[in-house]
Amino acid sequence: MNDTLVRAAGCVLWRRSPVPGDLEVCLVHRPKYDDWSHPKGKLKRGEDALAGALREVVEETGCTAVPGTELPTVRYLANGRPKQVRYWAAEAVSGHFTPNSEVDRVLWLSPAAARCRLTQPRDRELVDALVRSLAPG
Repeated sequence: MNDTLVRAAGCVLWRRSPVPGDLEVCLVHRPKYDDWSHPKGKLKRGEDALAGALREVVEETGCTAVPGTELPTVRYLANGRPKQVRYWAAEAVSGHFTPNSEVDRVLWLSPAAARCRLTQPRDRELVDALVRSLAPG
């Protein structure tokens, strides 16, 4: 077993919906795994985690995002190797999604609907952390 830590980063991407002020969270569908998750990916050698997180958002969603609060780091085993994913809240400011081989669909959902759609329970806590980070006061 290879116990080398896999370093990854991503964002809980959000925007204000056209409906007055409602929060929407972006989820990506990866056909390889047939799962719904937050945009994320492995860091390149020597890459800063935040820079990698924002790069993954562009690659997977087509959106340019402004980073906000760092959210909880998620740790789990992937193919028998420890994986650590650092996440940030990030507001989508521009861009357009084009399906690709890695991500074939994106959805913008309310936080409650996003929690239900996410494949991994560990990703649901990130939605809660995002909502807390954006709460006034």
